[in-house]
Amino acid sequence: MPLPYARAFARPPELVPYSTGRDADGQPFAKYSLTQKLGKANFVPGLSTTLAGYNGIFPGPTIRVPQGTRSEVRISNRLPAKSLLDAAPFNTVTHLHGSASLPQYDGYANDRTAPGNVKNYHYPNWQTGRTLWYHDHNHLFTAQGVYSGLAAFYALTDRYEQAQLPQGEFDVPVMVSDAMFNADGSLGYNDNGHAGLWGDIIMVNGVPWPTMKVKPRIYRFRFLVGSITRSYRFALSNGAPFYVVATDCGMVPKVQAVSSWRQGTAERYEVLIDFRKYKPGQSVELRNLSNKNNVNFANTGKVMKFQVVADSPAQPGSRTLSSIPTMLDNGGSPRKAKGGLDPMSLTPDMAVAKRVMRVQRQGGEWTINGETWDDVEKSGFMRTFGNPQRDQVEQWTIVNESGGWFHPLHIHLIDGKIIARNTNGGKPFAWEAGAKDVFYTGENESVTVLMQFDTGEHEGGRYMVHCHNLVHEDHDMMIQFAVGDPRNNDPITADKPVLETRPEGYFASKYKLAYPAGT
Repeated sequence: MPLPYARAFARPPELVPYSTGRDADGQPFAKYSLTQKLGKANFVPGLSTTLAGYNGIFPGPTIRVPQGTRSEVRISNRLPAKSLLDAAPFNTVTHLHGSASLPQYDGYANDRTAPGNVKNYHYPNWQTGRTLWYHDHNHLFTAQGVYSGLAAFYALTDRYEQAQLPQGEFDVPVMVSDAMFNADGSLGYNDNGHAGLWGDIIMVNGVPWPTMKVKPRIYRFRFLVGSITRSYRFALSNGAPFYVVATDCGMVPKVQAVSSWRQGTAERYEVLIDFRKYKPGQSVELRNLSNKNNVNFANTGKVMKFQVVADSPAQPGSRTLSSIPTMLDNGGSPRKAKGGLDPMSLTPDMAVAKRVMRVQRQGGEWTINGETWDDVEKSGFMRTFGNPQRDQVEQWTIVNESGGWFHPLHIHLIDGKIIARNTNGGKPFAWEAGAKDVFYTGENESVTVLMQFDTGEHEGGRYMVHCHNLVHEDHDMMIQFAVGDPRNNDPITADKPVLETRPEGYFASKYKLAYPAGT
C-alpha cells in the first residue's frame, strides 16, 4: 500500500492548442487534439498500472479557454478493441461537463466513437468563468471508462474571476478520486451488485495522499470529485476555515466560510485556504470526514497534506490576494441582452412549470420516476421527461425516498439555483450559495431547483439527466429532456464520428511548462 503523504503533489499538464485564429464571423477559436490511449502509471510502490487516459495519462491534460473563444477538441480513440475491465468494446463518448453544448457535442450516451475512429467536438464557451471537466460518458460503461482514467479538467476563464480570484501558481486543480488495485498493480473493479465502488486508496490528481508545498499566501483550490461513487466531506486537521468562492457554474455572490463541506461525484467547489498565518515547516492535513453510506477503510479519512515553505517571488503570470473577499461579481449572464438570466437571480414566480423527479431502485435497476435509459432507447430516443422551450424557467424537485443511498443528480445544459431542501431548515447548505449542475440528494432528502433553459445561440434539442454515481447511471438511472423541438440537433446523427486517417502525433500535443514539482 502507498504511505500517506510520502509522494509529492502534482498538477495535470496544460494542453496548448495546435491552432488558433478567428472564424469567418470574427470570433476567436482554439483547436486542440487529444488521443485516448493506454498508458502506464505508478500508483502503488513497485508496481505499474495500465490505464486508459486522454493522451495516456491520468488525469488527462487540462484545457484552459477564455470566455468567448470557441474551441474544437479533436478526440481520437486509439484504445484497444476490448476494455481494460471487461470484454466490452472500448467505445468512448466524451462529455464536457458544465458546458451548454449542442446536443451532438454534449457527450450523448449512445453517440459512441469506436476504436480507430475520431470525433471533433465543438464548444461555444460563452458561459461565465467556471471549472468544467471532460470525461467518458459511454452508456453502460461510463463508470469503467472514468475509473480507467478518462477524466480531466477544463477551465473556462473570464475577466471577472481573473480580477477577483488567485491565478497561476495560486490557482490549483484538485481532482479527488479513489481506487482499488489487484496484487499485480492492475486496477481492481467491484461495483458491489451495482451499488457502487469504494476504493481503499485516495488519490489527488492521480497521486495517492500527496504532500503539497505551499507558500504563506492565499490559495484557490478547484475541488472536483472524480470518484465514480464515493462522496467526501472535506475538513482541515486544525479546524481552520475554507472560503467557498465558486460552485459548479462559477463564482458565488457572497463568499461563505465553512469548516467542512459535502461533495459528491462530479460536483465542483472552489475554495480559498489562507496559509499566511503558518510558519515555514508547519503542516496541515486535508481530511475526509465522509458521509452516510460510504464504505471506508483505514486511510480513506486522509486526502493530502499541505507543507508550508518559505515565501518566494510568484511564478510569472501568477497573482494571489491580500485578503479574503466577502462579495464577488460574476458580471451576470453573458447573454442578458438576449434574454439570458443570472441563475442566482431566478425566483419561483418565473417558473412556467414545476416537475418532480423521484429517484428509486426497482428490480435491481436504478430509476428516475420509474423509468430508465432503456425506456429512452426503446422509444427511438424520443421519450422525454419534459419539454421546456428555449429560455423558459422551470422548477424541478428531486426526491430521494431511500434511506440507504445518496444520489448526486446531474442535469445537462443548465445552471441551477437551489432554493429549498427538506433538511437544513429548508435552506440550501452554506456551500451551495452559487449556481450548480449537480445536486447532491442525500438519504431521504429532497432538493428544489430553479433553472433557465438557455441554449446560447442554438435552438436546443435533447439532453440527459442522470445520477453521477456512475455505477447507478450505467444501471440504468438516466432519462432525458428536450429544449424546443426534440428533433433539433439529433445527438447521434448530426455529427457522427468518422474513421481516423491521421497518424498519431499529426496534431502535435504540446504542454505548457509545469510549476515546480510538489507545488
